Amino acid sequence: MRWDILTLFPGMFAGPFGESIIRRAVERGLVEIALHDIRDQATDRHRTVDDTPYGGGAGMVLRAPPVVAAVEAALGDDRGRVPVLLLSPAGRVFTQRVAEELARLPRVALLCGHYEGLDERARELVVTDELSIGDFVLTGGELAAMVVVDAVTRLLPGVIDAASLADESHAGGLLEGPHYTRPAEFRGRGVPPILLSGHHANIARWRRREALRRTRARRPDLLAAAPLTDQDRRWLAELAAEDAAHGTQSAEGEEHPEE
Repeated sequence: MRWDILTLFPGMFAGPFGESIIRRAVERGLVEIALHDIRDQATDRHRTVDDTPYGGGAGMVLRAPPVVAAVEAALGDDRGRVPVLLLSPAGRVFTQRVAEELARLPRVALLCGHYEGLDERARELVVTDELSIGDFVLTGGELAAMVVVDAVTRLLPGVIDAASLADESHAGGLLEGPHYTRPAEFRGRGVPPILLSGHHANIARWRRREALRRTRARRPDLLAAAPLTDQDRRWLAELAAEDAAHGTQSAEGEEHPEE
């Protein structure tokens, strides 16, 4: 997969993309990342890419000519076939499902907004979609672009072991349950005995129930769209009954006997 990232600050990407999983994916040829400096398309000696907005108002606006020229130069003959995604707080929310959609594409361009926004004509001419990583405002789209690249790249075949992706948070519509590793006891807190039993079927059931517990406690909104089985619904009913009995939401990570 190839990423084309159009930005005013290409240097910001050196650290995040030069470490860990992204770096290894690039070295193995599983992903290609091309950084394009929008200022390279400026036509004056000061490399100006912004200007005051018509109609007045605070702040500066990214000008259409350098942005459009940067996209056209980056995509070349593939322009029109490659999605150009503007990172913007006005975009649709970036979710795991969107990450999965993007992971199926051979090439994606990310346009990092800055200042007070982007000249609407550039949006109309080259932007095919807008993404937001949350309901907050950043100083620019660079950090958001890093998030998108990381979330999508890790889904590409060969980047991460497929088994590691299967049960993680949001993969199946639920949050991931608690994990434990050695030592078996730490500062008076032990590992739930079920995880030491070696009974893989019961461990799988415990993990599913704990995933339901955590999702219900932290993100109950996810349950409405999650693919739930009849057993899941029975467990949710039991968790609700436990909460009612305790007068509050049950603590995450408590050990509960297997049914």
